[in-house]
Amino acid sequence: MLMIGDLAKRTGTKVNTIRFYEGIGLMPEAVRTSGGRRTYGEAEVRQLGFIRHARELGFSVEEIRSLIALSANPDRDCHEAGAIARRHLASVEDRITRLIAMRDALSDATRACDGGKMADCRVMEAITTLPTSR
Repeated sequence: MLMIGDLAKRTGTKVNTIRFYEGIGLMPEAVRTSGGRRTYGEAEVRQLGFIRHARELGFSVEEIRSLIALSANPDRDCHEAGAIARRHLASVEDRITRLIAMRDALSDATRACDGGKMADCRVMEAITTLPTSR
């Protein structure tokens, strides 16, 4: 059994983050020793690893919660998990498109910046007219 500090080191997750995930129900509530210390096993190491990787890929807490719930039924069709991943992929692709447009607009503005007056500054104009994420 691992203590919370050991789980944190093993998974590269902060102790407060582990407590947070327990608090919101992404991680199961830890088994406690008679002294009240949290303990974890290999199942929790795997689940926390999944959560960390999913967060790094940009999945929301609710998407992760849904995927974890789906994985609780190993014989279930994985269509729903695929649908979650496809929706997330579409969101990532949309963000990439917006980021490319932002990069191009900023690149054009910085190339056109000739050091003139602020009233005519292309950088300021580009930032004002850049597409936003919302």
